[in-house]
Amino acid sequence: MRVSQGRIRPLTVHHLNQLLLVCSLVLLVAVAAVRISSRSGLPSLLVYLGIGVAMGQDGIGDIHFDNAELTQVIGYAALVVILAEGGLGTKWKEIKPALPAATALALAGVAVSVGVTASAAHYLIDLEWRQALIIGAVVSSTDAAAVFSVLRKIPLPARVTGTLEAESGFNDAPVVILVVSLSTAGPVEHWYVLLGVILLELAIGAAIGLAVGWLGSWGLRHVALPASGLYPIAVMAIAVVAYAAGALAHGSGFLAVYLAAMVMGNARLPHWPATRGFADGLGWMAQIGMFVLLGLLVTPHELGDDIVPALVIGLVLTMVARPLSVVVSLSPFRVPWQEQALMSWAGLRGAVPIILATIPMVEGVEASRRIFNIVFILVVVYTLVQGPTLPWLARTLRLGDGSEAADLGIESAPLERLRGHLLSVAIPEGSKMHGVEVNELRLPPGAAVTLVVRASESFVPLPTTVLQRGDELLVVATDPVRDATERRLRAVGRGGKLAGWLGTDEASR
Repeated sequence: MRVSQGRIRPLTVHHLNQLLLVCSLVLLVAVAAVRISSRSGLPSLLVYLGIGVAMGQDGIGDIHFDNAELTQVIGYAALVVILAEGGLGTKWKEIKPALPAATALALAGVAVSVGVTASAAHYLIDLEWRQALIIGAVVSSTDAAAVFSVLRKIPLPARVTGTLEAESGFNDAPVVILVVSLSTAGPVEHWYVLLGVILLELAIGAAIGLAVGWLGSWGLRHVALPASGLYPIAVMAIAVVAYAAGALAHGSGFLAVYLAAMVMGNARLPHWPATRGFADGLGWMAQIGMFVLLGLLVTPHELGDDIVPALVIGLVLTMVARPLSVVVSLSPFRVPWQEQALMSWAGLRGAVPIILATIPMVEGVEASRRIFNIVFILVVVYTLVQGPTLPWLARTLRLGDGSEAADLGIESAPLERLRGHLLSVAIPEGSKMHGVEVNELRLPPGAAVTLVVRASESFVPLPTTVLQRGDELLVVATDPVRDATERRLRAVGRGGKLAGWLGTDEASR
């Protein structure tokens, strides 16, 4: 089977049947492989890339695929979904204190990383400056999915996770703009013009993303849809609208979709757990499809000559460029050296660099195939090195923090005809709501705990019923006190029954 640039066979029903069979089997294998990656500590992206390589022309599948333009288009679409899923899962209370540091990493840090890596590519492996700058820009973006698939097992301080998560969401946008500019234009005569273009596109994307996110969350909170399954679809559609509107307005669509999703993710939307699960599933599908396709695009027998250059550039990026960018960006914020060390090693590369490496191929940049091969090898090798060692490094630096109380899981379903809301509250391990009596919740008038589910049995609680970890509560609240009820529940979950009397901020999420 061959899929080449501009030579895609017409799709018949028979071909569709074959395609559905192959795709479903690949999905099942990829889902099963997640178990292997979770036990080994390796990001699952390597498993998906391996599946694509195995299906390619040098593997058992013997599929000849060299359509870089199709790969770029599908990769962009997958990145939109992945960034939307990442934004929906970003907690504002965690990234708010880290926002200045994350912004510095996404801008100044990227500039330092591009400069150092490009210099190494030019002087050590003798690439022309344009090609060296493209490689430097391509590999300067970190990948949230790769980082947190490893780190989510360890409870890290909120400042570390907030900084890494926000950086991963923010730095895609300037890097994409920079790679496109370097690939589609001639030599940049005035660097400040390029900087101005990048800042303008980021500003446009940020404005559109925040506006679309606010309007979308406002609409979803005030309109009761006829089926709960429509809420996840509407949320993802709004996120895609933010990307498309940002891109069509000549702004950063990637920044727009991330910010719009982050606004909606922190807006207490109805049926939130279902929405989060739907987005998480779409994110997994996007990652699987994208990495399998990228694995198909690579030609393993052509990689031999580029292994040493990739290792050299990766070594400079990992041991010099990334640590230097972290020190330059975070030193003004007085971030402890232990946290800087972890963030330096946690700069995992994943989907974005390999996708961005297809842009020079589509634009016909000289030596673009070599750039793609170098980036592919770099991502695979250094993910193998960094991924499994990240948890060990976090423990060695004593950054595991299990002292913070786990937040509650609260799902809200609007009761439009009754002018109220039904809140489903799950009490997790570590919540300080454990041991609190129902009357000690001190819910506002108009709200009440109507049912408790414990060990698969449900009962109507008394005011003196003591809540336990693992309980699920059904709380009915009228429209005027719905937000105050959720704020109070979260405050008790973090601070116990004395929340609000001992300085616990009930207004925080």
